[in-house]
Amino acid sequence: MQATPVVTGFHEQFDQHGAWRREAALRLKLLGDWLDEQQLLDGGALEGLQQLIGQLRADKIMVAFVAEFSRGKSELINAVFFAGYGRRIMPASAGRTTMCPTELGWDAGVSPCLRLLPIESRLEPQALMEWRMAPERWTRVDLDVNDAAQLAGAMEKVSEVNHVSVEQARALGFWHDDRPQDNPPVDAHGRVEVPRWRHALINMAHPLLKQGLVVLDTPGLNAIGAEPELTVNLIAQAQAVVFVLGADTGVTRSDLSIWQEHLAPARSGIGTQLVVLNKIDTLWDELRTPAQVQAEIARQCEQTARTLELDTDRVVALSAQKGLLAKVRGDAALLQGSRLPRFETLLGQLVLGTRQHTLEQAVARGTQRLQADAQRALGVQRREWAEQMQELKGLRGKNHAVVSHMRRRVEQEKLAFDRSAAGVLAVRSVHVKLLREVFALLSSASIKKELATLAVSLREPGLKLGVRKVYADGFDRLRAVVRRVVELVAEIDTMLGGAFRQLNTEHGFGLQVPTAPELQRLESDLAAVERSHVQYLGMSNLIQLTRAGFTDKLIRSLHSRVRAIFETAVGEIELWNKAASGQLDVELRERRRAFTRRIEAIQRIQDAAGGLDERLRELDQHLDALHATERELQGRVRALRESIAAQALAPLPEAALA
Repeated sequence: MQATPVVTGFHEQFDQHGAWRREAALRLKLLGDWLDEQQLLDGGALEGLQQLIGQLRADKIMVAFVAEFSRGKSELINAVFFAGYGRRIMPASAGRTTMCPTELGWDAGVSPCLRLLPIESRLEPQALMEWRMAPERWTRVDLDVNDAAQLAGAMEKVSEVNHVSVEQARALGFWHDDRPQDNPPVDAHGRVEVPRWRHALINMAHPLLKQGLVVLDTPGLNAIGAEPELTVNLIAQAQAVVFVLGADTGVTRSDLSIWQEHLAPARSGIGTQLVVLNKIDTLWDELRTPAQVQAEIARQCEQTARTLELDTDRVVALSAQKGLLAKVRGDAALLQGSRLPRFETLLGQLVLGTRQHTLEQAVARGTQRLQADAQRALGVQRREWAEQMQELKGLRGKNHAVVSHMRRRVEQEKLAFDRSAAGVLAVRSVHVKLLREVFALLSSASIKKELATLAVSLREPGLKLGVRKVYADGFDRLRAVVRRVVELVAEIDTMLGGAFRQLNTEHGFGLQVPTAPELQRLESDLAAVERSHVQYLGMSNLIQLTRAGFTDKLIRSLHSRVRAIFETAVGEIELWNKAASGQLDVELRERRRAFTRRIEAIQRIQDAAGGLDERLRELDQHLDALHATERELQGRVRALRESIAAQALAPLPEAALA
């Protein structure tokens, strides 16, 4: 009889987080549909809503597992994510198993498969991000996610190696004349062992992966050092990094190098780091009491925390192998002894809690904007109906000639407004020149221009002894671009404010300039990128920086990361501009409708003696309907917020972390 797998805290928390995202996206869609039915959703608001819904539905959470070889990292991934298969899925035998960086995720548009990028691609200048756009260069292996044996067999391919000459190993980045102690052994034929694959992408419909989890398995200092994109793009953007050490080895010299050069909070800018002291089962000793064993484990954790200059609550001791075995067998006592549940609970709390808080803030801002835009549109309609009612009440007891005169006056006002509408629309072009300058500053061409000196310096032959200053100058130029963009956006904001006030005075509009994007954060984003790159400028990487292939990858990775930051800012500015334009559209549309309704009402009054009273009753009904719509809007927004709050990830009790 097959054992029942033990349910883990991380799975439960991730399921709850996924349910919350789906509920929030559905509620937002229903609110958007209702606003659209009520004609209260302009183009800019609709685009912003669709982006927010898309973010909720497709949000990704990356957890990167980093370790030197033989620390049990792949076994930990098996224990946390794949125990439900009843066996190991990721290769986790003794020695070097995961030979290339491996990403596990889910893309519904691609059938389950393993894609492998040949190691020879390192000899070409393209960065990893560019290789993703060339699927024909990857080796593909289809996966049967319902066949654990086939799945595990396919995963073994990430362990494959090639045997090459020393010259080839040097060209591929696996042989360093300046660091002979780190070089792989040479066999009797003068050949060395290197990974067969540069990078692996696993696409499979695992429940957690389908909900947006991405797992990055990164093996060893060599892999990190030879692939700058891993650190400056992938690991640096992960929501959490799990650094795996061996309880049997402690913090070795190579472990410390990885931590200090790539992962330490002060240098990496990564939000959440957890250190796992794995293989505590090697400390289980029947000649010592359980209390003595626990004291030894606690001492190891404290010493590791001191060495890595990390809070002790971020160091977790466990046995991944015993945790996996316990889950497969359904052995609750062994699972508790493995300490795996505490790690899963802590990982879920730190990663999911932080991410959900960020999404909650985005939803709150989005619903606030939707409600404000809808209430503004309702206010425009209410003003137009009220003015028409006041106008019609003034016709009580007036003769036919007065009514005819009013009709001619309204028609003249309509003609005058139509003539001035061109001037109203011209407000949109007032800041077009400034917007074009903003978009040019944030363009890919601008990034290349500002980083040109840095690129030239990195590509120069020989040692890059002065490259740190050139790097600083390059980022100073990028920060100057950001400050100029902030100035231009502030100038546009001021111009819109003046133009809107003038239109409000001349035409009785109720225009309000939307809140401008918070672009100052771009400087902190750039600072994080700078920190992730500066790690390559130390003495340990001077030789790496003499290699043209390595520096090309570094430059391409830098450009890719900065471009992603700037493109996000461009999207926010475009939405801001559309929100302002959308207000003008609403005002113009309602004013034109109001003129049409006024002329129709006067015509009806001319055609029938009872037309005035009938029209006033209709206006009363319209105003009542507007008040009802506004009340329903408030109720729907309140219900959405309450529903999202009710579905939020529950805080974990302190006992769960003990």
